[in-house]
This record gives sequence, structure tokens and C-alpha cells, in this order.
Amino acid sequence: MSHASPTIDLTDRNIELGSTGGTARVACLLVGVICLAVAFLLVFAGQMDWTGFWKAWLQNWFFILQISLGALFFVFIQHLTKAGWSTAIRRPAEVLASHLNWLWVGFIPFLVLLLMGKGGHIFPWSDMEMLAAHAPAEAHLVEGKLPYLNTPFFLIRAVIYFVCWAFFGTWFLRASLKQGRTDDSGPTRAMQKMACPAAILFGVTITFAAFDWIMSLSPGWFSTMFGVYAFTGAATCGFAVLIITCILLQRNGLMVNVISREHYQDMGKLLFGFGMVFWAYIGFSQYMLIWYANIPEETGWFLTRQLGDWGWFSAWLLFGHFCIPFVFLISKHPKRDWKTLLIAACWLLFFGWFDTYWLIMPVIPHDLATFETYDAAVQAYASERTGIGHPINWLLMVGMLGIFASFTISRLRAHPLLCRKDPWLKDSLGFENF
Repeated sequence: MSHASPTIDLTDRNIELGSTGGTARVACLLVGVICLAVAFLLVFAGQMDWTGFWKAWLQNWFFILQISLGALFFVFIQHLTKAGWSTAIRRPAEVLASHLNWLWVGFIPFLVLLLMGKGGHIFPWSDMEMLAAHAPAEAHLVEGKLPYLNTPFFLIRAVIYFVCWAFFGTWFLRASLKQGRTDDSGPTRAMQKMACPAAILFGVTITFAAFDWIMSLSPGWFSTMFGVYAFTGAATCGFAVLIITCILLQRNGLMVNVISREHYQDMGKLLFGFGMVFWAYIGFSQYMLIWYANIPEETGWFLTRQLGDWGWFSAWLLFGHFCIPFVFLISKHPKRDWKTLLIAACWLLFFGWFDTYWLIMPVIPHDLATFETYDAAVQAYASERTGIGHPINWLLMVGMLGIFASFTISRLRAHPLLCRKDPWLKDSLGFENF
């Protein structure tokens, strides 16, 4: 039985946000600024020490950064594979990735702390005297890493990361906008050529950024798989927010019949593959290898995340980030329905935040290696708390998300939501899953 194809409207009213979203943009910005201001006021009121606050800042800022990094990965992987199906949804991803040209601002507090010589409570390697006083064995281990873990080189690497990310995030959006103004496919070919070096530099920079900003919080610990684990987190958050953005645009009467259930199904596949399967594979592989080797310098990091309430936290992460969404999304039907896909995307975005909290907030006890048995360590730290319920954690999350959402709406309003002259657009609009 044949059926009529839906009429696809490519006029401005369907693919330009225009004045729509102005109220939401201002509301998100106000909520974001107010939440951040209240968080600072609570710290000044003594509700949290500054060390805890800056770690919470790092955790929430890195979570937001992952969204844009995941979107950037989506953009260049489409060009790298010359994928036509994604043309209809690529502009929102380009906009999300373009935020990399200002997200470096969230790193400024750590720049100031390190230059002032006060970063030792967050990055222990930056104050070796304090580290040696509290954990001499760890300090001895870290001494061999000082050619890499030192403030000047640390900050130089950070500048390299931000320059690479900002360049690619901005370049791909500008090239796409240029393609929208010309019938010549030159900009598309340029993006396809740029995708290869972008992928290589992306892989290197996100790996070393994870080493620097997360793994070095516990400088005695090391894992060669950690960079890949951080990448899976970025893919999860980026794909989840891309799905949420596309759905919200359509629910507001835009991109009607441009983004179809076929596109949602493929976005759901990517979220399923990277946000659950690949994340679980890398997480299990890293844990299994460290557990099997049973080297004290490595096992302490995971053991810390099994002490007290962190044990329940780790279990929730496993079930919430893998088991539950795996069952929910394994069929194609939830991926094709915007309501169920929206639930899955919001769920995994939250657990992406949950994951970054699990990575950054626990602190390895200095006396952990002195316990003769696992049970003795667990008993000694049975009262260990995660602190996730502290209002400052949630204020920072909502505040940064609010500002990020406000900037996203602003940039979506500034550009067409679709590249009408993209040579792959026809393939994307007629795309069907088989």
C-alpha cells in the first residue's frame, strides 16, 4: 500500500527560530545567574568549604563541557563518514559545539588558584610540601610525575585544549553557514577534509584533558583507559542534549516533517551505543583489569568508591547508566517515539552528571593502604558520605545548565536551523531505516 509523503516546508517559518524563545532565553539566563549567585552566598555563609566548592564547580563545569564536546564529536564524525542522514539535525549539534569558544571561562578559577599557589587542596601535585606531609608514600610516587604534573605545563596544555576545541567548534559552524549561502558544495568538501585531523586532535585533547583535570585529582592513581572513559561521558551528554534540543524545537512548531522518526531512531541508536553499551564496556574493562592486577596504587581509587555511601552510589550508577536504560531502549520502538526518547535522553543526561560526580568528588583516604583487609577498610569508613544532597551541588548544576541553555537559544535564533543548500539534504529528508 502506498502513502503520500508529508509536505516538507523549508521556508523561514519552519526552519528559523526568529523571535520564538526570547522569553525562555531570558528566563534560563536569570535562573542560571541567580543559582550561581546563591551558591556563592552559601559558601561565604560557611555552608561548604572552598575546597569542596571548587571541586563541585569543576564537576559541574566539566559536565557542561562534555555536552559541547559530545556535540563536536557528532559533527565531525558525520563528515568523516560522509553521512547524509544527519544533515537535518546537524545544525543544532553545530550550535552546541560552538559553545566551546566561551566555555573556557569556567576554568579561570583554577588558573587563578594555581598561579596563586593555592591549588593544592584540589590538585595535590601543585603543593608537594602539603602532599608529603599528609601522604608521604603518594608524594614519593608523584615526584616521578612532576615533569608532567607541574603548574606551567599544566596550564600550557589547558590552553592547547581550549584553542583546539574553540577552533573546531567555531570553524564547523561557520563552514556550515557558508554552505547555506552557496550552491557550490565546496564548504561541505572542506568540512569532510577537516574532519580527519579534527578527530585525531579531539581524541588526543580529550584524553589528556581527562588525565589533567580528573585523574590528577588523585595523582598517585593512573589508568590508561581513563581518557576513553571520559570520551564516552562526553558522547552520552552530547547526544542526549542534541536529542532534547531537536524534540523541543519540534514541539514548538519548528522543523516539522524535517526531523522525522527515522532521525530519532538513529539518534537513539547512537545514544544507546555510546551512552550505555560502550560506556559499560569501557567501565567494566577498566575495573576488571585493575581488579585483576590488584596493584595498590590502582585499586585504591575504586576501593574509595565502595566505602560507606559511595558503595550505593556506585551501584546506582551501574543500574542507572546501563541496566535500566539498556532494557528501556533496546527495542527500536522507544527510539522512534519522541516521548520515550525524550525520557531516555533526560535520564541519561542526569546520569552523565551523576557519573562526573562519581569521578571527581570522592577523596582517597591517606591511610587506605594501611588496612590489611578489604573488610577492615570498609568497616573503618562505613560512615563515609557522598554529599550529593548538598544544595550547592544542585545550584551549580542548574545554574550552569541555565546559562548554557540561554546561550544555546540565542545562537539557534541567530542562524537557520537547517542548511538548505547542503548537497546531502535531499538524502536526509528522504531517509528511512531498514
